[in-house]
Amino acid sequence: MADAGASMTLATISLIGFALLAGFYLTTLNALWTLVSVTVTAVLVSQLLWKLRRRDALTERRVCVLVLGDIGRSPRMQYHALSLSKHGYSVTFVGFPGTKPHQDVIGDERITIIPITELKGLQVGPRMVSYVTKVILQSLQLLLVLLKTDVQSHILMQNPPGLPSIVVTWLVCGLRGSRFIIDWHNYGYTIMALSHGPDHPIVRLAQWYEQLFGRFSSHNLCVTNAMKEDLQNNWNIRATTLYDKPPAIFKETSVDLKHQLFMRLAKTIPQFRVCGERPGDVTERTAFTCRDPSDLSVTLTSGRPALLISSTSWTEDEDFSILLKALEDYEGFVKAGASLPSLVCVITGKGPQKDHYRKLIDTLSFEHVKICTPWLEAEDYPVLLGSADLGVCLHKSSSGLDLPMKVVDMFGCCLPVCAIHFYCLHELVKHEENGLIFKDSEELSGQLKSLLWDFPGCEDEGKLGRFRRNLRASGGQRWDQNWDQNVLPLLTAP
Repeated sequence: MADAGASMTLATISLIGFALLAGFYLTTLNALWTLVSVTVTAVLVSQLLWKLRRRDALTERRVCVLVLGDIGRSPRMQYHALSLSKHGYSVTFVGFPGTKPHQDVIGDERITIIPITELKGLQVGPRMVSYVTKVILQSLQLLLVLLKTDVQSHILMQNPPGLPSIVVTWLVCGLRGSRFIIDWHNYGYTIMALSHGPDHPIVRLAQWYEQLFGRFSSHNLCVTNAMKEDLQNNWNIRATTLYDKPPAIFKETSVDLKHQLFMRLAKTIPQFRVCGERPGDVTERTAFTCRDPSDLSVTLTSGRPALLISSTSWTEDEDFSILLKALEDYEGFVKAGASLPSLVCVITGKGPQKDHYRKLIDTLSFEHVKICTPWLEAEDYPVLLGSADLGVCLHKSSSGLDLPMKVVDMFGCCLPVCAIHFYCLHELVKHEENGLIFKDSEELSGQLKSLLWDFPGCEDEGKLGRFRRNLRASGGQRWDQNWDQNVLPLLTAP
């Protein structure tokens, strides 16, 4: 039905174009033809608008969730889609294919994923020509995809990236009578400034674009109160703060589930395998756990290494040399006789700088610290977070106004965190209460030393144990309740 409607729409657009061209030619003849061409064009435009805005009984129960990025690596937008589905909305989820989305999204009958291609511009000539042609091609593709869908009551779009999706979405919403919601995760121009510099013409253009067209939305969401104030004070955009909250899948992992995950990971990741395994031993063992063959009970091994985890998208706003230097210092502490455990550091994620840092990691020669950089399936990631002993976050916001979602997920698993300082981080990480905030590698290595002293005996004692108990006690609101409170009223408002 949507495809047929799109074909009719394209045919009508073609007729309008033909009428305009014919009118331009015929107006050189006499006034009668001018009147005829204007009338024909007006009729066709009216017909087009009628087709585009034609609604049915289900229109108000349809929402499009749009991200001009990898759907599988857009957890917040996946959570939006699941929340909409839980409230009976049919969701059209538009974005780039690539990473597998969470199984709950794939298996939801109310969620239809429509993949779009990440297009490239002309690969010849100046770089600016390539960028401009990419924007034009991406705009046309996105316009056609959105017009092919049934009329939606709302389109909920992630920003960044907002170029060209803000203008295209606003245009489609105007043509179809849909309401336009922008979810501000950050500012696109500040991310571009990391690689081009803040004074680059394309960065200035991107800032002007976001500021101007960001005002055209019906509603706005943002991730911090600091961003809410910045949008209001500097761009005159009113927004509702929707903090990232962990869904129910993020929780502490039982010892049995830890063992199952570690056994799976040990098949491909040597850092999870037990060292010096004895021939003929029938006991299931990993570097951290073992299963007793007599009663199948699972226990954590007494001399196990500490499991440190960091999650990243490997971009310019995360300097992993800080963590690598801190791990080098930690290695020195152990060699000097400090009462510290060996360390397995797992850095998960995909991104443009991964190969660069993997080469740096390969040059390190540690005896007591092991580093691996796996990509985890969406279902395994929360289980690993719930199995770890300490999290590290190196996300340093390009705008200083967004919060690292990875820390939100870690806190959902009651996992204490060491996080690098930036403006507004205090809205999430409470220093000396649920984690520690550091400014450089020296400060981080000192924190690792103090938190892991006498591990694993310190698990329920000292700072590490106190932080974990505080996280358990605070509980905190989960995504569903937070979404129902802040987003659902926007959808149901007249």
